[in-house]
Amino acid sequence: MASSYFTRALFDFLRDLAAHNDRDWFAANRDRYEEHVRQPAVRFIADFGPWVRAVSPHLVCDPRPSGGSLFRIHRDIRFSEDKSPYKTHAAIQFRHEAGKDAHAPGLYLHLEPGACGAAAGVWRPSMPALRAIRAKVAAEPARWLDIVQAPAVARMERFGERLQRVPAGFAADHPAGEELKYKDWGVWLPLPQKDLTAADVLERLGAIYADMRPLLRFLCEALGQRF
Repeated sequence: MASSYFTRALFDFLRDLAAHNDRDWFAANRDRYEEHVRQPAVRFIADFGPWVRAVSPHLVCDPRPSGGSLFRIHRDIRFSEDKSPYKTHAAIQFRHEAGKDAHAPGLYLHLEPGACGAAAGVWRPSMPALRAIRAKVAAEPARWLDIVQAPAVARMERFGERLQRVPAGFAADHPAGEELKYKDWGVWLPLPQKDLTAADVLERLGAIYADMRPLLRFLCEALGQRF
């Protein structure tokens, strides 16, 4: 039985949007977006709540069609040279209740033809948040390394940017020196489309996010947020 959430039609729509990324085409195909992308994503968010709360009761699972866990399909083009009006992927974030935007710690799901994946962590943290995370890693290097080197996490990819050198304020030979170079903090697991269109997608993703739980707990502790 196919998934009642993410289907081949969702990925077909995103491929077509990538080929026709303009407002007239989107207006003519808005019903496809509603039927195959937004409504299924909202159903998924509503039904996935128990798995999110199993990671942490302080993660928000908001199924509102607008302003909730589902990101807008519209791109912010105000400061971009690329004026394409729409994203060519669908994205969901279950962010910490203390956060107000995409930079909060949380869980993330990315749906894009040929580039699907699940992630957990903190993307582009503010400078105070970045300092707090680095201080926590520097103070507890063994615990952090145990988390990121555990088999369940080591199979995942680290995301984001890194410095060339250990940041100022930390010894160059610090036991977690390579870790302190990170500017983004989290892990990403690429997923095949068939995993997301499977009938047991809730259970599959729930197991993946459970593996990411220790990392997210550490980061929330670093930021003084309840977990």
